[in-house]
Amino acid sequence: MYCLAREWLSAADALFAAAFYAVNPYHLVIVYWRSAYAELLAAALLPLLLLSLLRLKRPGVRPVLCLSLTLAAAWLTNAPAALMIHYSAAGLAVLLAARERSWRLISRASLAVALGIGLASFYLLPAIFEEKWINIGEVFGAGVRPQDNFLFTTLADVDHNRFNLLVSWVAVAEIGIMGLAIWRSSASRSKKDTLWFPLSAWGVVTTLLMLSISNPLWQYLPKFRFVQLPFRWLLCLNAALALLLTLAARRWLIRALAAAALLAVLLVGGHRIQAPWWDNASDIQEMNEAMADGTGNEGIDEYVPAGADPYELNKDLPRVTDVSGKAVPAQIITWGPMDKHFIVQASQPATLALRLFNYPAWQVKVNDRPVKTETMEVTGQMLIPVAAGQSDVRVRFGRTLDRNIGDVVSIASLMLLLAAWIKTRHQNAASAAA
Repeated sequence: MYCLAREWLSAADALFAAAFYAVNPYHLVIVYWRSAYAELLAAALLPLLLLSLLRLKRPGVRPVLCLSLTLAAAWLTNAPAALMIHYSAAGLAVLLAARERSWRLISRASLAVALGIGLASFYLLPAIFEEKWINIGEVFGAGVRPQDNFLFTTLADVDHNRFNLLVSWVAVAEIGIMGLAIWRSSASRSKKDTLWFPLSAWGVVTTLLMLSISNPLWQYLPKFRFVQLPFRWLLCLNAALALLLTLAARRWLIRALAAAALLAVLLVGGHRIQAPWWDNASDIQEMNEAMADGTGNEGIDEYVPAGADPYELNKDLPRVTDVSGKAVPAQIITWGPMDKHFIVQASQPATLALRLFNYPAWQVKVNDRPVKTETMEVTGQMLIPVAAGQSDVRVRFGRTLDRNIGDVVSIASLMLLLAAWIKTRHQNAASAAA
């Protein structure tokens, strides 16, 4: 944020914008209420996004490369935030192109998007291809659908309503301050118009996307529903707010009062509506014990195998059982996240049930011979047939074709980026020498 603000503002003003952005109310909500740290990390990319877009009108390929790196980093940080960043990039690119009356900016932004996707393909291609393996539709369950999380939406869920009310009042306070900042800074924007106009448009659009009036966009724009929670757009709104407040309030006293007012809203909301740190000491102890005794994390519904119901799975099951759930004596050699190795002794042919969800990428060998696994209905557990006698079983999470293709595309994209960067470096050196 400091680098972005420093392009137009003094060092002191840029420092205020950066400090306000770092500790704005929504970031505090993320830390103390939501613990959504991947989303918080993505917030660092938003100033880079705007800075890269504003620099696209400069000659050369480096601005395109910088934007592509920002977009690739978004995919590798947090998927909902990446969608917001890409939709923001598209909207801001069109807006800036219209103001510059040059559609070349859109073509350069499109090239950056394509290169960014290429760089992140080692993640994106598996994420797209393997989506059919899981219950991805559960991300739109009751309470977490976009239409359930517009500002001041209430459901038959007290916990949901309390948090939504808290974040709604935080949003209203930030929107109010931003509106005043847009009005105050519009009269004296002068040379900062290049910055003021996209910031104001960004702030207004993100505000509308948090209101129920925008529901058709959430339902019909491609993949837009996967942002899931409309109030997440506060992430983008705060990037605009930090700079607009700095432009509008030249006196430090007014800046301090605005920041104090926003902090007061959050503190009062935390005291009267929903306190931070929902989990208490016993909850933390329970999670710690679950990790220590091998029970593990509870997990999330949308990541279990397609058609499986994780609530029907007995979490107290041994690692290796028969299909009835009875423990099978097994010598566990390795039981890691990607590799499992154990030996069992069976008096007759049997089918082993592992305390492991059966995804297509798992590869199983029994006595060094590949075997075809099956999936237990309802629970989605892996079933492994074994013959009578001793069976040495190895289970490994292998590399699928989509992952290999993704790696190749990412490596090719990285080589292209490095080649372009080195070429422009030599060209700049030659120009400077001349």
